Amino acid sequence: MTSTETMTAITFESPGGPDVLTPSSVERPIAGPGQILVEIHAAGVNRPDVLQRLGAYPPPKGAPAWPGLEVAGVVAQLGEGASRFAIGDPVMALLPGGGYAEYAAVAEDNALPVPEGLGFVEAAAIPETFFTVWHNVFQRGALRAGERFLVHGGTSGIGTTAIQLAAHRGATVYATAGSRAKCEAAVRLGAAACINYRDADFAERLMELTQGHGIDVTLDMVGGPYTAKNLAVAADDGRIVQIAFLKGQAVEIDLQPIMQKRLTLTGSTLRARSVAFKAAIAREIEREVFPLLVSGAVKPLIDTVYPLEAAADAHRHMDDDHIGKIVLTTRHHAA
Repeated sequence: MTSTETMTAITFESPGGPDVLTPSSVERPIAGPGQILVEIHAAGVNRPDVLQRLGAYPPPKGAPAWPGLEVAGVVAQLGEGASRFAIGDPVMALLPGGGYAEYAAVAEDNALPVPEGLGFVEAAAIPETFFTVWHNVFQRGALRAGERFLVHGGTSGIGTTAIQLAAHRGATVYATAGSRAKCEAAVRLGAAACINYRDADFAERLMELTQGHGIDVTLDMVGGPYTAKNLAVAADDGRIVQIAFLKGQAVEIDLQPIMQKRLTLTGSTLRARSVAFKAAIAREIEREVFPLLVSGAVKPLIDTVYPLEAAADAHRHMDDDHIGKIVLTTRHHAA
């Protein structure tokens, strides 16, 4: 739903490189039934936003055309039936799209209060990343205390979140990354070891580190040549969860290790799932993860903050070396 008022959003007319992202004046949304309108102070930048910009990940039906899957700000309007929050409450929210803007309408059930002690920049780096990690590592992957966990891309937003949550829930965590500095950061966050994939075969090294046991749960966003290695390094009854495929979606695999080791190869996408599905994840995160965020035991790692109008620069930085999350801030945050 829209109004006659306008706002700034980051749009693009056709797919392409970062330069296609342009500040534009668009109609400001209004809160529909069961929704709240968020005055956005900060918005997280994620790899799916890049894919959308490239034309490879269109928004679900009914979502705004511009990118942005997570925001933090204050409640500016309540839709019919929305009752959990009050006008002015600080919130963070998971969106199907439209976060690169000054306002966004979101289902109230997909919003959460900003944890005590966190600012809007940190809060904006939580929803997409923490929802994704919680669902794929702890729900689909069923990671338990005492198990061995591997995350590829250990210093991405997903990676830094997965390392912290898995370590604090009692798993032994391993990661891969592409430089010494990134591996050192992963270890500081709680990884028992991080393998620089440019210098070593991660599968061989992990079998050494685990004394032949292998990995119980793997979170992979690389795909391509990593798939066979994930199967090779998996422990008996291991679970491999695919959430992206930066190195290719079409692979040829040997079914024998899946059968012999009773492996589970699964995966998911979150964006197009229902409001009710995401609301259920939100409730678990509020119950299980909020105490860690409030205490500071777990926190989003922020790499760089850009103003909303510099979204193109933020996307360029996504392709450079970075550790943690990239965040955009609006004029509301500066006020």
